[in-house]
Amino acid sequence: MRIGSPSSSRGGVAVRGRRRVVVGLVAGVLLAGCGGTGEAGTREGPGGPAETAAGAASTASGGAAQDAVGTFPRTVEHDKGSTTVPAAPQRVVALDDSLVGAVAGLDVQVVGHTGEPEGLPQVFRVPQTQGSTNVGTLGEPNLEAIAALRPDLIVSSTVRHDELYEELSAIAPTVFTATTGPTWKDNVRLVARTLGREEAGERQLADYEERAAAVGADVNAAAGRPTISLVRFLSTEDPARLYARASFPGIVLQDAGLARPANQDVDEFAVEVSPEQIDAAAADRVFYSRYDVDDPAAAGRFTGSSLWRSLPATTEVSDERWYTSVSVQGAHLILDDLASAFGVDPHRV
Repeated sequence: MRIGSPSSSRGGVAVRGRRRVVVGLVAGVLLAGCGGTGEAGTREGPGGPAETAAGAASTASGGAAQDAVGTFPRTVEHDKGSTTVPAAPQRVVALDDSLVGAVAGLDVQVVGHTGEPEGLPQVFRVPQTQGSTNVGTLGEPNLEAIAALRPDLIVSSTVRHDELYEELSAIAPTVFTATTGPTWKDNVRLVARTLGREEAGERQLADYEERAAAVGADVNAAAGRPTISLVRFLSTEDPARLYARASFPGIVLQDAGLARPANQDVDEFAVEVSPEQIDAAAADRVFYSRYDVDDPAAAGRFTGSSLWRSLPATTEVSDERWYTSVSVQGAHLILDDLASAFGVDPHRV
């Protein structure tokens, strides 16, 4: 099963919209929904089933059910300009998994998402995404399906859906981040401002950074400040990637104060190497993952070599946890795995 895009931390997706169809459908949806404000308030209002379930699992998902919501309407500056959000959003369509995580982590219901037919990655299967509708693939969101959900907010990214911004804005207030990988913390802050939950967003990030520092300090104490290498195997045709500081797991390691080998201790996304260069992954501990878990050959042409076998310590980790779960929730999973690998306190609250 393929569980995400190997370029999800930096790659763009350009999609061509269908403005007339969407605008017509939006008008139909609005007419059908006249007088529906009361219904929506009953369905999503305080004490309703969605909020009760979300509150019960807020700790596990990084949510903040008890936080006050800021004042509305508010105008939010974002990568495509400014958008006025008239009321606190309760029905959000998030067109990238990392933004699903940002919305759900702030205890707001995600009603629509893109991705694989089998559903969201496990880390995002929380009460705040229960019942969320798949509205197409990341590359081709279905605008009609989005409009039919009657969202009160849409969030996506310019690097993903630049050409769809106007069409999406015709459906509901739309806010775009610039990209989705190295800026994941800033994206959480932008989503928090849009939802009126800035305090919760800042506290969530501060709690994560405090935990990262604690886990990293214990790893350094237990293992003598080890260097940590990150290797990702893609497909049989692709080189391996050595992930550097400007990647999602690279940022987590930096927050934890963990050292990197020189070729990864750079402000880059990744370095690509051939099977004949895989010894460039050398470090005190190598964490590797396989993007295409159904194709053993993709990693085997690297891991079957004497160069790989000469590396001092290698540990396989979940690609979904380390590379496609770009979020506060995913960062906590990486810290879990680091603590387990080095046998230290995970500092989970």
